[in-house]
Amino acid sequence: MAERRDDESESRRILERVARETAPGGTSFIARVAKDTRDRVIAADADRSDPIEYWGTRIGRTLGLIVAIGLLAWLVYVATRGG
Repeated sequence: MAERRDDESESRRILERVARETAPGGTSFIARVAKDTRDRVIAADADRSDPIEYWGTRIGRTLGLIVAIGLLAWLVYVATRGG
């Protein structure tokens, strides 16, 4: 009997989460990922009271993003050349 209650509570939790994520007022998966990515690159989690850490984090993450995009572009170029 206890197992059934656990299953029901888990099902309700999942349904509530799906309802929250698909509700008109809720944000879509793409919007959440875009916001999380933006927050990551602009160092929203860095300590703002330490300017060296804050700007170093922002510069490092921005350069990392640029390098990742460059490597992805290079990979696409090499893959589409056929050789």
